[in-house]
Amino acid sequence: MIEVRVFATLRQGWDKVTMLCPEDIACAGDVLKKMGIPAGEVSILLVNGFHQKPDFPVKDGDIVALFPPVGGG
Repeated sequence: MIEVRVFATLRQGWDKVTMLCPEDIACAGDVLKKMGIPAGEVSILLVNGFHQKPDFPVKDGDIVALFPPVGGG
């Protein structure tokens, strides 16, 4: 299973931690597609704690974390 952790506004409709079957998922971008999250809404994408791009390969046992842009003052 691939563990996906979504934060802040990206959590709408999802639990904080979601487990996805690795079948049909070759890269982090496939995780976004499977969850219906547009890539433009993700500011930080981590795979196993390291910044990656959506084309980075993911496999069974990986942890993908998704963060939206952060604002504040």
